[in-house]
This record gives sequence, C-alpha cells and structure tokens, in this order.
Amino acid sequence: MDKPVNQGAWLLVLPVLLIVAFSAILPLMTVVNYSVQDTFGNNQFFWNGIGWYQELLDPSTDLGGRFFDALWRNLLFSLLILLIEVPLGIAVALSMPRHGWRVAATLVVLALPLLIPWNVVGTIWQIFAREDIGLLGWAVNRLGIPYNYTADPLSAWVTIVAMDVWHWTSLVALLCYAGLRSIPDAFYQAARIDGASRWAIFRNIQLPKMHRVLLIAVLLRFMDSFMIYTEPFVVTGGGPGNSTTFVSIDLVKLALGQFDLGKAAALSIVYNLIILAVCWVFYTVMTRMDAQRN
Repeated sequence: MDKPVNQGAWLLVLPVLLIVAFSAILPLMTVVNYSVQDTFGNNQFFWNGIGWYQELLDPSTDLGGRFFDALWRNLLFSLLILLIEVPLGIAVALSMPRHGWRVAATLVVLALPLLIPWNVVGTIWQIFAREDIGLLGWAVNRLGIPYNYTADPLSAWVTIVAMDVWHWTSLVALLCYAGLRSIPDAFYQAARIDGASRWAIFRNIQLPKMHRVLLIAVLLRFMDSFMIYTEPFVVTGGGPGNSTTFVSIDLVKLALGQFDLGKAAALSIVYNLIILAVCWVFYTVMTRMDAQRN
C-alpha cells in the first residue's frame, strides 16, 4: 500500500502564499483593472476595453510614439551595458588573486559599489560629471573635449553608461570569480603539462566553466538595465530633451506627472510582458547552447 501523504504541510506554506497574494497578485490585478478603464477624476472610472493598448502599440499616436522611442532607448542602453560589462567583468575576474590576503581585500573593494543605494549613485555622478564643479566634467573639458551632460545628448548617454558600468561591473566580476574558483587545480595542471597557452586555457577550461554563471549575470544585468529608473532620473531627469527618457521614466511621468492612470497601467503591463519575454528568450537560447555543449 502507498504511504498516505500528509497534506497538513501546506498549512505551513499558507502564510507565504497570502503574503505573495497581498504584495504581488492584488496590485497586479489593480493595474490590469486600471488599464482597461478611463477616469475623469473624482474616482469615477469608465470602461475603455483595450483602447489604451491599441493606442500604446500604434506608433502613429502620441502615446505609441513616446513608447516606442523610449523602448528603443532601453534596448540600446541594455545592449551597450551587456557589451561592456560582461567582457569587462570576465577580465576583472581573471585578474583577481586566487590566494592570500589580497583575495579578501579585492572582494571588499569590488563589493563597495554594489552597497551604495541607487539614488546615492545618481547623486554622486550628478556632481562628479558636472562641468563646473565635477572632477570628471572639468577634466574632460580641460582636455579640449566638449562635455556637458545637461545640454549634450551624447554626453548624457556617456555619463549614464559609465555610471552603470562603475556600479554593476563588480557583480559580473564576482559571479565570474565564483565560477573560476570552482575549477579544480587538476585542470590547470593538465593544461600546463600539455603546454596549453593562456588563450587555450581560457577558451577550453575557464570559459566553459563560467558558462552557467555568465547566464545568470546576463539575465540579471539585462533585467536591471532594462528597468533602470533611479540613476538616469537623478542625473539627467530624462534629458536633455527626451534623449535619456527610458520607458520607466516615461511611465512615472504618465502616472504621477499627468495622472493618466489608464495609459500608465497599460504601459506598465506591456513593459512587464516585454521584460518577461526577452528574459525567457535569453534563458531558452543560453540553456540550449549549454545543453549542446554537454
């Protein structure tokens, strides 16, 4: 006879399910409810169906044009971040010490940027990159390179990308370092006996062993960079013009600045679905590549 299963254990999980329902599902359903309604104030709502979604996904409308412009900025920013931070993080991890007191010191130094709150990071770079009192802005202009992130879109993009690289490359480096530390010394000894070059060791031993942590790093950095809000909002406020207005900033302007709850709710739903879809594609492609390797 099969041993009876005690279903009473579900009672232990019930408080967690209730907390998740209260903190995630209920707010999500509220946003979905707002996204299919319109309001003229005084807490009076009117059924609008999928009207906001149709307007949002139509580039010829004002709302759709704003959304797609901000979306392309988001994708470009995430692409730049991945292209810079992943190779740089790997390089930093490869150059980190493996033994001795320098390991702890290096880990502490790398962890410091990750401990700084996002709004503080934005404030630091807002001052650091100013052309009048900021060290970076003053030095770049002294070199004869025109730099003013408050007036020049290119300077604003350089500032935001540099700020994110400074803040989050440490995360990629620490994940890669953890992957490197998991490689047995026997692998390196066999490679030295075979006379393998540094590049051959990296390509055939280190990179395959870092493949899984790189998957995590890419997913984390894509999600974080695609949802970025605080740092560029503090530094540039979405400007100059709309050059650094990402979807998250546009969403806050709609919801809190213009109080268009229906449009903002529809935008937030579509924004969330895009993030989930792209992350699923990333995960599926990279796990299939991992399966083919094995």
